[in-house]
Amino acid sequence: MKILQKGWSLLGVIALVLVVGAATAAVTALLMNIAERKSEAKTPFVRLVEVDEDTTDAARWGVNWPRQYDSYLRTALPTKTRFGGHGGSEALPEQKIERDPWLKRMFLGYAFSLDYRDRRGHAYMLADQEETERITKPQSGSCLHCHASIMPLYRTLGDGDAMKGFEESYKYSYQELNAKMHEMGHAHPVSCVDCHAPDTMQLRVTRPGFIHGIRALAESDAPVPHLPSVQQWREGDRAKPYDPNLDGTRTEMRSYVCGQCHVEYYCATKMPLVFPWGRGLDATQQEQFWNETKFPDGEQFFDYTHAETGAKILKAQHPEYELWSQGIHARSGVSCADCHMPYQRDGSSKVSDHWVRSPLLNVNRACQTCHHQPEAEILARVDQIQGRNYDLLQRGGVAIVALIDAVMAAKAAGATEEQLKDALEFQRKAQWRLDFIAAENSMGFHAPQEAAKVLGEAIDYARQGELAALRFAAPGAEAVAQAK
Repeated sequence: MKILQKGWSLLGVIALVLVVGAATAAVTALLMNIAERKSEAKTPFVRLVEVDEDTTDAARWGVNWPRQYDSYLRTALPTKTRFGGHGGSEALPEQKIERDPWLKRMFLGYAFSLDYRDRRGHAYMLADQEETERITKPQSGSCLHCHASIMPLYRTLGDGDAMKGFEESYKYSYQELNAKMHEMGHAHPVSCVDCHAPDTMQLRVTRPGFIHGIRALAESDAPVPHLPSVQQWREGDRAKPYDPNLDGTRTEMRSYVCGQCHVEYYCATKMPLVFPWGRGLDATQQEQFWNETKFPDGEQFFDYTHAETGAKILKAQHPEYELWSQGIHARSGVSCADCHMPYQRDGSSKVSDHWVRSPLLNVNRACQTCHHQPEAEILARVDQIQGRNYDLLQRGGVAIVALIDAVMAAKAAGATEEQLKDALEFQRKAQWRLDFIAAENSMGFHAPQEAAKVLGEAIDYARQGELAALRFAAPGAEAVAQAK
């Protein structure tokens, strides 16, 4: 009772014991939590079910990797920014060709004049393709290259050789190949197996179109400052073709997996799907590649004949990877995944967010890890860039319609095909550039100066084409033009 004799009460002793006990328990819990988290970090997943190269259903992968699968499921949610995203009903997104009628006029003669809608998330990439009115017109089975988990079907078509199967796929109609895919049980949008090796989860590319395209780019002399592995391969003995899965860096792979599909390519019935990268990645270099390309029958390459003017038009698909490659983020080593699939903390694990969406909807993790400005300031800067490119795009739309009107007036005045040759070539050049930015899904943000340059050229070529056509657009104009 000496403690009590020194002034300590029994109640005080009990309180001290309780405090010490609580502190001990708290420290013990903290140490156990740390140990648990360390153990968790060492074992990022538990393989509960087996997945292999034919496991195209993401739900099965989700049993082993639930964190990633949970975020992937969110790609079914509607998302919208000022210049893109799901802008319509839950059934189908809004029609771009109704919002911007110049697009429909530009695409006359092509299926995009029937149905051209705002984009939705990855979860809808196959369903939306199956629902579009574009497939009411003849479409090639090549179109599934980017909209489905297609590799098992390619292996089947090629008797085990996916590359061979890929090269045969254009010979089938979209409906035929889509039916085969459903029969095989692989009718899923792009899935985990398309970007990850099932045994190690290592990033990899699978799409034959990308593999051929990146090899052609590596073998060209086009500058690629954003791809150090390609530059290193070029400086080597080149004994083997460039292989993105062996030669690419991890940072490059975090963009390569996106570049399998978010690119420009030919996808129709005259020849296998092609990425036009043999001359480089920018719009002018790709145009040069297409201009040098011949169909098997010897005819110069084109995507469609414009229904009104008769011009042989190049139709851009969705060249996000190519435009990004021309921008400051690519030059700085920032990958597609850094912005569209930024890392997030889940317990002790750091995982990529598989809710692929606009960084504008996720500024804190997508942008502010590098840009230490307030969110409002970042959004304002992006809006200014996109707004300026949008204004240029709309001016281009006005210019291309004026060109088409001038050609039609010249035809009505009796102008011949030979007389309109220059105007139609200007239409091909103008539409290619205008469509390159209209089809690309960043409204110029991926490379603002490059996008503005491309749109400026589009407007210039459209106006040059308009002037070339107006020479023959009025009675007697032919004689005046010849006199000059």
